Amino acid sequence: MSSMIRTRNLTKQFGGSTVISGVNMTVKEREIYGFLGSNGAGKTTVMRLLLNLIKPTDGEIELFGERLTVGATEPFKRIGHIIETPVFYGNLTGQRNLELHCEYMGMHNPKMVQEALELVQLGNARHKPVNQYSLGMKQRLGIARAVSTKPELLILDEPINGLDPNGILEMRSLFKRLCDEYRITMLISSHILGEIEQIADTIGVINNGRLIEEVSMDRIRSTQTEYVEIITLNVNRAAYVLEHDLNIRNFKVSGDRQLKIYDMKLSQSELSRQLITREVPIEAINRRSRSLEEYFLEAVRGGEEHAASH
Repeated sequence: MSSMIRTRNLTKQFGGSTVISGVNMTVKEREIYGFLGSNGAGKTTVMRLLLNLIKPTDGEIELFGERLTVGATEPFKRIGHIIETPVFYGNLTGQRNLELHCEYMGMHNPKMVQEALELVQLGNARHKPVNQYSLGMKQRLGIARAVSTKPELLILDEPINGLDPNGILEMRSLFKRLCDEYRITMLISSHILGEIEQIADTIGVINNGRLIEEVSMDRIRSTQTEYVEIITLNVNRAAYVLEHDLNIRNFKVSGDRQLKIYDMKLSQSELSRQLITREVPIEAINRRSRSLEEYFLEAVRGGEEHAASH
């Protein structure tokens, strides 16, 4: 499978401060790449570099297998994008905004505009001025604009910001459809890990301007560890009973009320019975598996420890 995006040692400095440092990322054709990081981690800066909106201080960018050069324009005719908050002409209708965008891109086709609006559930609002749109509607219109020219690659920066739960569900379905049916490759940044977990093929984790992890979701799922989560008002008593009375040592205390037990030699019901018998007050006990959020947090912690050691 060929790559749509590849960076080598991508670095960006502002005023002597390095904000992106040695990023090597690969987005393969026809995949959804989830770009994860907290606010300020560097997600938007990397996307702006990929779109040639700012120039790298060092490193290389390849788009569609070709090295990006100064002044290049052709690759961007094949890319749709949302970077930060979409901006529109508020006094014009949603449809007219998309028509102007397509004309600017040299790809005016009324059918494409209508199809894009229908895709994001804005067909009935196409004749309404954008200044009458809600925040969620504007976000949908931004996605419609990004797909209206039938791009091969979509770069979307926090595309579900401002959407209600139903809107998020619809966008999740849309992204999968764009990838599966329209064969569009997507780079999607987000801090909503639960959403990325459900749609991404690959994730990249960025922290403090460094790409600290790039891994397939299949690999994450194959290494997901099951555990029993216990919520108790006396975490110290619970830890003592586990280790000294039940001979269970493979567990972790998380905060002042939660334990995660990875030693599964006792069933959940038997574990509960043993703890209650020994006067451990249990508020909840559940069987769980490691989520993408936990994987992300572990990757970030590991990346910070590695950076500190160098």
